[in-house]
Amino acid sequence: MTDRTRPTPAEIRAYRLENPKMRERDIAARLGISEAALVAAEVGLTATRIDADVERFLARVAGLGEVLALSRNESAVHEKIGVYENIKAGKQSAIVLGENIDLRIFPSRWVHGFAVTKDDGETQRLSLQFFDKAGTAVHKVHLRPDSNVEAYHAMVAELGIDDQSQEFIEDHSAGGNDEPDGDVSREELRDHWSRMTDTHQFFGMLKKLKIGRQAAIRSVGDDYAWKLEDGTVAEMMRAAVEDGLPIMCFVANDGIVQIHSGPIFNVKTMGPWINVMDPTFHLHLRQDHIAEAWAVRKPTIDGHVTSFEAYDAKGEMIIQFFGKRKEGVAEREEWRAIIEALPKAGTSVAA
Repeated sequence: MTDRTRPTPAEIRAYRLENPKMRERDIAARLGISEAALVAAEVGLTATRIDADVERFLARVAGLGEVLALSRNESAVHEKIGVYENIKAGKQSAIVLGENIDLRIFPSRWVHGFAVTKDDGETQRLSLQFFDKAGTAVHKVHLRPDSNVEAYHAMVAELGIDDQSQEFIEDHSAGGNDEPDGDVSREELRDHWSRMTDTHQFFGMLKKLKIGRQAAIRSVGDDYAWKLEDGTVAEMMRAAVEDGLPIMCFVANDGIVQIHSGPIFNVKTMGPWINVMDPTFHLHLRQDHIAEAWAVRKPTIDGHVTSFEAYDAKGEMIIQFFGKRKEGVAEREEWRAIIEALPKAGTSVAA
């Protein structure tokens, strides 16, 4: 690399060759570029720019057959193996409700797309990768041994765009969608909270009151939210394994929410990571990034629903867990028992 502030695509490729065992996100961080810029440097070599339009993507992705769907944020990686099915596409939002792949998609955040080929001399790994305007990964689709490679190549040809440049300039301008925290009394918050009849009303309540999610749970009171001790996420996951309890695990970024529904079996810790390595579900969670963990109760017409929520030092949610349940059916007592048995922190209400 030269001494210039930003490396050229050629310098990016050279650095990757010099550091073959380094993770791509770590390379991007070391070079001071986005992950999308790292991929773009390979355009014309191992990468092709494709249209990031969600409707066009969803119209074709089911033809790939079994794939690995990957969504992540800074602290958690959520991978599901299955097929894209029961797809409902729209301009404002889209849904995939497959048996294994379950997604809530926000199309406006999908700005850049790439088809990527990695060849280690023995196997060829194919993927579709999508990024937001800042070059942060939103969603990736990795082909599996049983995937339809012919359909993949046809899809890449159909989605290819004229711009095949290797340069990538990140756009870090604010989206302007964040609401400032309003001056909400605890009484007003508790009144609105108590009148919820569905968990999906929670975001609307926050927006109406102009209060952030973490600010709300910190101030609503112990009967609705209480802070948990550090390390309780591992305790909760292992308890779910022991009980054979089906859970729901949500990992989100600005462009997508990816969901696992069902039991988990193989939970292992490796350094700061706690991992689930099951046949169709892989989760990699940085426990050391969790600044606060909370148990949260939301009223519904079926009784209250309890979640485990983990936040990073910036107040962003890393991951969320629920006990799996069907609409119209009360939450499982076994899930409530697991959450209520977790050790509480000293206080759950900010001073």
